[in-house]
Amino acid sequence: MAALRAAVPVLPVLLGLCLGPAAAAPPLVIWHGMGDSCCNPLSMGYVQRLVEKKIPGIYVLSLKIGSNLIQDVENSFFMNVNDQVREVCSQLATDPELKGGYNAMGFSQGGQFLRAVAQRCPSPPMLNLISVGGQHQGVYGFPRCPGESSHICDWIRKTLDLGAYTQAVQEHLVQAEYWHDPLKEEDYRKNSIFLADINQERGINETYKKNLMALKKFVMVKFLNDTMVDPPVSEWFGFYKSGQAKETVLLQETPLYKEDRLGLQEMDKAGKLVFLGVKGDHLHFSEEWFDTSLLPFLQ
Repeated sequence: MAALRAAVPVLPVLLGLCLGPAAAAPPLVIWHGMGDSCCNPLSMGYVQRLVEKKIPGIYVLSLKIGSNLIQDVENSFFMNVNDQVREVCSQLATDPELKGGYNAMGFSQGGQFLRAVAQRCPSPPMLNLISVGGQHQGVYGFPRCPGESSHICDWIRKTLDLGAYTQAVQEHLVQAEYWHDPLKEEDYRKNSIFLADINQERGINETYKKNLMALKKFVMVKFLNDTMVDPPVSEWFGFYKSGQAKETVLLQETPLYKEDRLGLQEMDKAGKLVFLGVKGDHLHFSEEWFDTSLLPFLQ
């Protein structure tokens, strides 16, 4: 009996030698939404603390576009999205912590921007993409604005009404670049410099399709009481039925899916698409929901 008791404490050590150290969680890259910044303690800073508390030792990169926080906020309204994506791709490619791959989590417009990163910049590889309230088929309205940005959004609404698809507006107003007018589909397809491109509206870029299909999981979170995104079903890659702005269709009913222009149909059949719904308004969620619903995709 004494010999057996003496051997028991050795077993965990032997098991550790056989199994090796526990694998570290992949790094996480997060991208904020409109009117926000990388390090706001009430938004992205809060998310970063949540993740670091639950996954000790994880490397989290909260993307900043610009040299300071003020520029980061301003760029979320006024910097050409294609330029932003190029800047992020450069940041990721030169970060040694990410060379083995990373998970990505985008909030609101950061969701579709990170999808563009996945489609355009496969190195380093994105493993899982989590879109939290991202508008993947764009928006057709801004019912409400985040934070203290209401005066800016009043101006944005007027600008979009006057000419969302003019070259000057497209190149200098972020929200115009994912403005999707279901009553002017031809104008949208022809003149949208960002969303129409990443959604394969003007032809098939096989590289975009291949890169997106390389994801292990593409998780889309829809806020079930969203008053900011119009239509909310865009958060699940659905949109208004073409030619009107009342009836909406799910992703599976869209030409994008039926023609499998992005590989989403194949990904869906392979179990790579995850559709999550959470009660609450835009970007309103509890720590408990975050822990149970999103953390498993980061570990």
